[in-house]
Amino acid sequence: MATSSPPDKPMTKPVDTQWLDRDMSLLAFNARVLHWAQKPDAPLLERLRYLTIVSSNLDEFFEVRAALYTSLAKPKADLSLIDAQAQASLSLVAHNLVDTQYAIYNDVLLPALAKEGIRVVSHSERTLAQQRWVKALFEREVRPLLLPVGLDPAHPFPQVANKSLNFIVRLSGHDAFGRENEIAIVKVPRSLPRFIRIPESLSGKRTLFVSISSVIRAHLKDLFPGRTVGDFSQFRVTRHSDLSVDEEDVKNLRTALRQGLVHRNYGQAVRLEVSAGCADFLVDLLLRQFELPASALYRVHGPVNLVRLGQLIDLVDQPKWLFPRYEASFPHQLPANMPIFERLKAGDVLIHQPYESFDGVLAFLREAVNDPAVLAIKQTIYRTGSDSVLMELLRLAVQRGKEVTVVVELKARFDEEANINWAEKLEYIGAQVVYGVVGLKTHAKMLLVSRREGRSICRYAHLSTGNYNPRTARLYTDLSYLTRNPKLTQDIEAVFGLLANQSRIPRLNKLVLAPFALQRSLIDLVDATAKAAAAGQASRIILKMNTLTDDKLMEALVRASQAGVAVDLIIRGACMLPAQRQGFTDNIRVRSIIGRFLEHSRVFYFQTGTQETLYLSSADWMSRNMLRRVELAWPVEDPALRQRVVDECLTTYLHDTVDAWLMHPDGHYTLAGAARSRSSGKSKPAVGAQGKLMAKYSAKA
Repeated sequence: MATSSPPDKPMTKPVDTQWLDRDMSLLAFNARVLHWAQKPDAPLLERLRYLTIVSSNLDEFFEVRAALYTSLAKPKADLSLIDAQAQASLSLVAHNLVDTQYAIYNDVLLPALAKEGIRVVSHSERTLAQQRWVKALFEREVRPLLLPVGLDPAHPFPQVANKSLNFIVRLSGHDAFGRENEIAIVKVPRSLPRFIRIPESLSGKRTLFVSISSVIRAHLKDLFPGRTVGDFSQFRVTRHSDLSVDEEDVKNLRTALRQGLVHRNYGQAVRLEVSAGCADFLVDLLLRQFELPASALYRVHGPVNLVRLGQLIDLVDQPKWLFPRYEASFPHQLPANMPIFERLKAGDVLIHQPYESFDGVLAFLREAVNDPAVLAIKQTIYRTGSDSVLMELLRLAVQRGKEVTVVVELKARFDEEANINWAEKLEYIGAQVVYGVVGLKTHAKMLLVSRREGRSICRYAHLSTGNYNPRTARLYTDLSYLTRNPKLTQDIEAVFGLLANQSRIPRLNKLVLAPFALQRSLIDLVDATAKAAAAGQASRIILKMNTLTDDKLMEALVRASQAGVAVDLIIRGACMLPAQRQGFTDNIRVRSIIGRFLEHSRVFYFQTGTQETLYLSSADWMSRNMLRRVELAWPVEDPALRQRVVDECLTTYLHDTVDAWLMHPDGHYTLAGAARSRSSGKSKPAVGAQGKLMAKYSAKA
């Protein structure tokens, strides 16, 4: 990669206090996602799905990011490490976001669903016939699975699993032994469906459902014969769930992680959700039990777990209220009548997912598995899912006598169990399984095939900005790259060697590898554009990624901006670099695309004078990706492919006025379409990047 000295022009302002707050930026991203739930032109069930996506994102935010903010509740917390004002501000924004969610659910989506004849019927709204049916359902399928626990010295507060549904009940009267133990806990098994459809014979022409929480609520008194049920509430506890093991101190990382998975559901509590009307007495009891401050309490007007509304979407299953089915085309650069190995002899292949099908990647691996000339297959696995065609192909390759090496990242957050299971299955049948480098996550996505051709061994490779997961490949935008380039495939072989034997850092021809060189190389590229701008030459930076939070990389972008470089950032999620702040980032524009698909590709474009440089990568510009992970970036040197990436992943997105949000200097975002309409005084034709690419690549096109 290009190198240069930093430009002479100094920054006009110190940067240490200029960055935006990372967690605030994450919550702002979820507010943008939540906007989809309010769009009247979006299909009704998809609007409900976006509501569940935000809830799922918030769950992960609390599980991973919120432990610091709840540590104030711990008597031995080091308060010097905690910014109380930042904690209060973050808590306020999180509470407002949750309140907005439930307002949309109650005031917008439920009425819209009811208008279409879809309702979740509460106990008070059920007819006598429906109540009898619910009673029979409770006795037959629910009650046998419930075991209420009355609290006393012999029955302490039961362990409550992360994100599980529970009831807390206050009782009056005496128990069978004459005691006045007034608090009981009812744990709702996760095996119970959260929504059950009422039979058509009892619902007429409407589509009616009951929630499992309302079924249990209506029959709480039946669980406590001889007692009077007073105050009660649903509740749900979110716990810190980021697995942590001391890799230097364990003999077998796989065994240590599997043991850690057992305890993940019972980590430190970080959030408590209760029904809006929960009595203060019960709230205080729960907060004390889970050692949480009042700021960690969320009173919600509806189900305490909106994520499970996804079951409702599946049960309704009406295509007219869903996005029109998109059928991706098979990659255009892969002719159906030509073996992929032969095609790659003519040049590299680019696959733009999900507009083009992930089946092209599967076809490449399937061809390698079935080809007798293929001797070895090496692949990294980060997130592949529990049911994976790709992993089954690797098993078949082992059975056919090929040398299969799999680098499995066991610490892929919330995919640890699936990855451990695949590692054990592959190892059992004879694959070589390694777990990367101690202390570093292997986030690079690469697949290498070694094939005998005459007297030579030729290498073919696949690199990707995304995961080897066929399911998410239909939902995430990513770029796959197939190549036979000798220098590039030699680099990939060297990286696999590093991951397996951890010897010396390899000298690479084309690839740039983190944690060794990626950050420094990117800084050099940014500084080179600044030097060109200072010399009066053409200069431009366009970057597309998920997250931008690395201090050194942001400082480099500020230097380039102040030297006169036009910088466009397409950042889906958290971005700590403020846009167009006077005297600081005047030439930096930031936009976020929130559409039907999850933007996931990482593309880095630099113009320095007459030279254009473009890299694809598995890495976001975060310190963890640069310094604590094994990541790859690779150049796209073919002019036609490079221009295709620029056109489809950068230029098209910079002209989006449908799904794009623009950042303002204070860090807040507004819709690009609204801003353009106001500035022009009249409506202009809407251009959506994702819609344009779907139209271009659809199998129906």
